[in-house]
Amino acid sequence: FLLLVFYLVMVCFPYTGYPFPTAPPVDPFAKIRVDDCGKTKGCFRYGKPGCNAETCDYFLSYRRIGADVEFELSADTDGWVAVGFSSDKKMGGDDVMACVHDDNGRVRIQHFYNVGQWAKEIQRNPARDEEGVFENNRVTCRFKRPVYVPREETIVDLHLSWYYLFAWGPAIQGSITRHDIDSPPVSEHVVSIYKYEDIFMPSAAYQTFSSPFCLLLIVALTFYLLMGTP
Repeated sequence: FLLLVFYLVMVCFPYTGYPFPTAPPVDPFAKIRVDDCGKTKGCFRYGKPGCNAETCDYFLSYRRIGADVEFELSADTDGWVAVGFSSDKKMGGDDVMACVHDDNGRVRIQHFYNVGQWAKEIQRNPARDEEGVFENNRVTCRFKRPVYVPREETIVDLHLSWYYLFAWGPAIQGSITRHDIDSPPVSEHVVSIYKYEDIFMPSAAYQTFSSPFCLLLIVALTFYLLMGTP
């Protein structure tokens, strides 16, 4: 009788195999919106005039979300991109957040503290809700960190205003190395997370004719050519 029941079950309900559980889909990295710059978030752009988060040499945005500040960083590099919070415009004694592209293709958010010209990784990392991607030879990331933190030398309170140091460069086996340019850009004034601005800083290639000396030289040369020689 049992054999008969087993036979009927196999005939009426043939085995098709149980599906293996699948991993939940991974949400793609949402592109950084520049239309919001100066409105619902503050932005810094360094590079070619009119560049955006995908074409600037360096891009950073910040916005307040509750008790956190959300940062978005992107740079034309295959290594790392970072922002430093400083009491002056010089490197040294700075709280630094860096997005590092490692050898496994991942982008990790790390916390550093500048000791002189050297960046020391700090195990206490205030970042959360981290995400990052390496595409088109660019490192791009997004993360949050709290506005207020317990008093500590290596982590600043973001409700205070700081100079922002912008840097990016290569990485070796997931470890950051010296930044790409000798004098990385720095915000002209201290930055407040309560004020959203959209600030563009031309890279060196677009600063050639923007200095007063160069403009004066061009005017003098033009005048000379128009007047002619005696």
